[in-house]
Amino acid sequence: MGAVIANSTELRHSAILGLGVYRPERVVTNDEICELIDSNDEWIQSRSGIKNRRFAGPDESVLAMAIESGRRALAAADLTGEQIGAVIVATSTYPVQTPAASALVADALGTRGAGAIDVAAGCAGFCYALGLASDMVRGGTEEHVLVIGVERMSDSTEPTDRSVRFIFGDGAGAVVVGRGDEAGIGPVTWGSDGAQGRAIRQEPDWVDFAENPTQKRPWIKMEGTSVFRWAAFEMGKIAQRALDRTGLTVDDLDVFIPHQANARITEVIVRSINLPETVAVSNDIAETGNTSAASIPLAMEEMLRSGKAKPGDTALLLAFGAGLAYAGQVVKMPVLAES
Repeated sequence: MGAVIANSTELRHSAILGLGVYRPERVVTNDEICELIDSNDEWIQSRSGIKNRRFAGPDESVLAMAIESGRRALAAADLTGEQIGAVIVATSTYPVQTPAASALVADALGTRGAGAIDVAAGCAGFCYALGLASDMVRGGTEEHVLVIGVERMSDSTEPTDRSVRFIFGDGAGAVVVGRGDEAGIGPVTWGSDGAQGRAIRQEPDWVDFAENPTQKRPWIKMEGTSVFRWAAFEMGKIAQRALDRTGLTVDDLDVFIPHQANARITEVIVRSINLPETVAVSNDIAETGNTSAASIPLAMEEMLRSGKAKPGDTALLLAFGAGLAYAGQVVKMPVLAES
């Protein structure tokens, strides 16, 4: 018999200890978007619920936004970078394949060599990363994990593409995950439907573009109708599965925070799960647009900042997007960083 490997048998509670976000300075109205696409403010609002979004400026890189949101989350949790054992960055728009964004963020925040992982799961990336961080804390791998969702979608959508340009925006949101006195993060419910992968895609790929640079550069393309139908049909069932795994019902919820993809999709999901009118529903998309992996933490921040939710409230997070990937979990709303 081989040597016995020592391992912790203690199972701990995990919780979100603090939340911080970064919203770019520049506000972009529908009228500005429509200067380059054949549309108008009324059409965009009626189809998506979006009024404004924010586009990052030259100094607001993916790294810069991730670092600042991380700093604010650490402040909210009353922790220092040295107390963070791992950093997970969810993003699909970091423009460099290596080194990983998470490693540079970890260094900038003074973690002194924390584990570093980048997660590319599209709009579901933050919930994927939150699930990983929760399990790391519960299993004893780390005491504190910093989770960041960050995107510069304005770099990835063609300015003249009517089908996608009006939808997306930029920003970053971060949370610190650590031990809780009681369960503050439920088990993640996740999955993917690769058969629908072309519904949200990048084309051409970068190698193809490098070999034939006379073609259009790679941009995000989306089959909006296909995504709408898939999300409207599937996400209610995923929401119910996330609740079932936590042992709760919709009547136990205080807050519902779906991915800010489309206000009409949110309305369909709300009806499909018979969400009580007493549950506050996030509508951050109106002023922020779809920020992909940053969507969930930004929406959490708006709910807390506006007073629609408070720390300790029970919230259902639900995200879906490219892949087509999805994820969700029930959490207790965290403390927000001071402005």
